[in-house]
Amino acid sequence: MKNNIEARIQELREKINKANKDYYEEDQPRISDYDYDKLMQELITLEEENPEFKSPESPTQRVGGKALDKFEKVTFISPKLSLANAFDAKDLRDFDRRIKKEFPNATYCVEYKFDGLTVVLDYQDGKFVQGATRGNGVVGEKITENLKTVKTIPLKLNKDVSLEVRGEVLIHKDAFEKLNKKREEQEKSLFANPRNAAAGSLRQLDSKISAGRPLDIFIFNPETDLPGIKTHSEALAYLKSLGFKVSPTKEFSNIDDIIIYIDEVAHGIRQELSFEIDGMVIKVNQFQIREELGSTTKSPRWAIAYKFAPEEAQAVVKAITVQVGRTGVLTPVAELTPTPLAGSIISRATLHNEDYVKDKDIQIGDTVIIRKAGDVIPEVVKPVLEKRNQSQEFEMPEYCPVCGSETFRVPGEAATRCLNLDCPAQVFGRIVHFASRDAMDITGLGSSIIKQLLDNNLISVVTDIYDLHEQKESLVKLEKLGEKSVDNLLASIENSKKQPFEKVIYALGIPLVGERAARLITNEFNSIEKLEKASVEDIAQINGIGEKIAENLVDFFKTDSNKAIISRLKEEGLNLKSESKEVNTNSEFSGKKVVITGTLPNLSRKEAKALLESKGAQVTGSVSKKTDYVLAGENPGSKYDKAKNLGIPILSEDDIK
Repeated sequence: MKNNIEARIQELREKINKANKDYYEEDQPRISDYDYDKLMQELITLEEENPEFKSPESPTQRVGGKALDKFEKVTFISPKLSLANAFDAKDLRDFDRRIKKEFPNATYCVEYKFDGLTVVLDYQDGKFVQGATRGNGVVGEKITENLKTVKTIPLKLNKDVSLEVRGEVLIHKDAFEKLNKKREEQEKSLFANPRNAAAGSLRQLDSKISAGRPLDIFIFNPETDLPGIKTHSEALAYLKSLGFKVSPTKEFSNIDDIIIYIDEVAHGIRQELSFEIDGMVIKVNQFQIREELGSTTKSPRWAIAYKFAPEEAQAVVKAITVQVGRTGVLTPVAELTPTPLAGSIISRATLHNEDYVKDKDIQIGDTVIIRKAGDVIPEVVKPVLEKRNQSQEFEMPEYCPVCGSETFRVPGEAATRCLNLDCPAQVFGRIVHFASRDAMDITGLGSSIIKQLLDNNLISVVTDIYDLHEQKESLVKLEKLGEKSVDNLLASIENSKKQPFEKVIYALGIPLVGERAARLITNEFNSIEKLEKASVEDIAQINGIGEKIAENLVDFFKTDSNKAIISRLKEEGLNLKSESKEVNTNSEFSGKKVVITGTLPNLSRKEAKALLESKGAQVTGSVSKKTDYVLAGENPGSKYDKAKNLGIPILSEDDIK
């Protein structure tokens, strides 16, 4: 009996997987939705009744599982760099000239630049074990359960190989329209465009919601060395043989032919595609040449993204209002007649500062040309002067529109500021920043809740957040906050105390101190006490930190109100020091550049990297003449070959222990 059940389960899985491939990849469905649903329901029932036959590769894993409280962070072994941009034929020819100067035999692969969400998929022995957003390229968010619901992501490959790939999750145009129509019928807010819909669908804490969204994926990069494969086009063909849906690509050897092809796509093919693209990607085809070219800190030298010219439209500036940010900067904003543009309705656009308005000669009442910078952020390009009639010049207010304090513009700077630190707009902005995901990551404490807390006098400074557990009865009475939501919010506030020191420094909102600067600073000064005592000269000597940042830090810690905030955070037990990383400066690896390649017998790459760094080594991603050692395991690939050719010493795992 059990044998028959197991056989039927396997049969159902094969039928459903075949139906998924026919529908999502071949675009040729061979069974009705009704019959598909019946097969799926039978499989779900059999697996529930016979849990010993459950499998992580079963198509039932695509219907969504239990909801998460929050996403875990994933630190990538090698950074997932973004691409440098090209905006015209000259940029492309300059790129080609740089490549061909050193490598005249280089050829290119040209692919669509998908307008979706980039993800990284990890497979071990052929099984899908982890998926993450690209994040900032160094740290992403683990969204494995949501990615399992994407039917074009194989849960098991056709070979038992271990590798990492990068791809783009998207929603096709017709599926997007159906999704929005359904949301409209349900009286839910509509998605602005397919990209927002795809990103929002993957960032659901409940994977059942993701499972209900029509998501697709194209794999466009192997992130692991593939032994025996020498070109990008070969790599994509190999990935396709494993079961991936890969990015369509065309090979070229001549940049002029690429420019002609891009023009054909931009003015014809693009409109016929079933999905949105916002440009084309040009990559050097040969992996060996890629290794030689290497990367900058931000992007690979062997690839470039050509961005299509943004769509433009005309709108009328009904008014110019002024917003006050958390640092007191006044920002003029154009209030526009609602105008359709690039998949969304635009009604507002930032005008940045007083000089921007005057230089572009933008006036209230003007008809202006608007577009989306990078196809995302609305911007005013210029006024249509021939349509100007009874317009009014804009003047930056002498008094803060929020608190009424006098405004001030520092000579030589573009920003006009409200100098009142107690200005309600600044207080609001500082608290929103403090609670944000990249700072203290307090789930549930968004801008609308913070506004209610301020309006009801439940908080007045950021540190009051940590007293909210004493105000539970008042919190439950607030709009959109029931008892369960309040419990979750208070738990998230308590959990925020575990955020690392660098996040706390970033959360404080010190002018010019972004995430990277906060990390560099806390690496050098590993406690708040050391940082409070540091001089401008002490801080400015950190590589990557300028004198202006150093001055802002010193000024911040001199201010009495900020001293009170730090004292309060100490009382609440926040992380105000870094875990010290012991580095052996006497090791033979101290100050040496090491590249890891291949599969090590006992250590993961992450473990090997940590071990080498503890010995003072700098672990890099590509082999060059500056590389001191290459740590090689099984199937090391082209990095091993290049190291041999350059005469770089090859190490085994035993050599670093």
